Amino acid sequence: MQPERTAEGSTIGRTAVIGLIALLFFGNALNYVDRQVLALLKPTLEAEFGWSDQDYAHLGSSFQFAAAGALLAVGWFVDRLGVRLAYAIAVTVWSLAGAAHALAATVQQFVAARVVLAVGETVSTPAGLKAAAIYLPASQRNLAIGVINTASNIGAIITPLLIPPLAVAFGWKAAFVVTGGLGFVWLIAWWFGTGSLKPVGTAPERAPVNWGVMMADRRTWAVIGAKFLTDCVWWFVLFWMPDYFSRIYGLKQAQLGWPIAIIFSLAALGAITSGGLYPLLQARGWTGNRARKSSMLLFALVVLAMPLALLVHNPWMAAVLIGLGLFAHQGFSTNIFGMTADVVPASRIATVIALGAVAGNLAGMGIIELAGWSLGNGHGYAPMFAICGAAYLAALAWIHLILPNLDAVSNDAA
Repeated sequence: MQPERTAEGSTIGRTAVIGLIALLFFGNALNYVDRQVLALLKPTLEAEFGWSDQDYAHLGSSFQFAAAGALLAVGWFVDRLGVRLAYAIAVTVWSLAGAAHALAATVQQFVAARVVLAVGETVSTPAGLKAAAIYLPASQRNLAIGVINTASNIGAIITPLLIPPLAVAFGWKAAFVVTGGLGFVWLIAWWFGTGSLKPVGTAPERAPVNWGVMMADRRTWAVIGAKFLTDCVWWFVLFWMPDYFSRIYGLKQAQLGWPIAIIFSLAALGAITSGGLYPLLQARGWTGNRARKSSMLLFALVVLAMPLALLVHNPWMAAVLIGLGLFAHQGFSTNIFGMTADVVPASRIATVIALGAVAGNLAGMGIIELAGWSLGNGHGYAPMFAICGAAYLAALAWIHLILPNLDAVSNDAA
């Protein structure tokens, strides 16, 4: 494969493309490894520290609130410092915070560690999308985003298979130390593997953000609304599903990994499918607007299988139904990211993605607290599953209302 020549005349070789995608993939995977450890160790930590459902919900909502606050500055941080330096700083911070959980002995200390972890981890998605928009040609960008978006699922598959046995064998503290240490291995590869990257267009790696122009842009609000309506589903599943299978089906600590792995395996398949579906529809002569929104509609309809998990009595069937929901979530989410990379100018894409993540984290905080209240007051999981079923059709309606036509901008647009 020869290096691809862009419209601006710069080239990017196959090795550079694969290397960048691999680094972004593993960085995003580690992001979800670190944040999922607490949920998987909930039964052990609950027994050791005497947490209530509301205590656990507060741990999750503190992460979401801290992430939402940090994301207000993360887009600016990435756009001003550039992807390479910003991502390196972020991984250093979140790896140290992840390992610091091993030192916590009270809810307040766990909250402090979660807050710092959240601040560091917020950089991952805006930095990844910015890197794809800046360093990859448009012909490779959508599939690359699908692959990168799959990483969160791979992390979420591997973590439940490794962490419970590791905690049983060596104690819960070892799980936090090991996962935190993996970040420093990635950091070395990132720093030495990205030193020669150059933008493929004329959009600069670092640029000031005109907040007035950005907030008056309908494209910004399309992304923010879509993320607010759909990200709560991801956070609900990530944070509460280990408890769901423990509470509803009586699975023990060492047994929780397999249904969670099934769920996130289907989620990974959704991200990969979406990355290939949009260009396939375009190749059949569909407009970008029709291809993008048709893809979103398909995934929004698949999500309707998720609430059916409440009606089955087998944990494996429940895992498949919930997994279909996350399959569709990742498909829909990849299309939101792809839409953003297509319609938002590259000079401010990290900031727009970050604002969308702010909205998503606030929605996640809301559904996490709702779950704690619902379980504590005898209402069970039904309200949250109902929200999950309706979220994506509502998000698609929002996007279509705000942007009836998805008109792509050039990579170097201001």
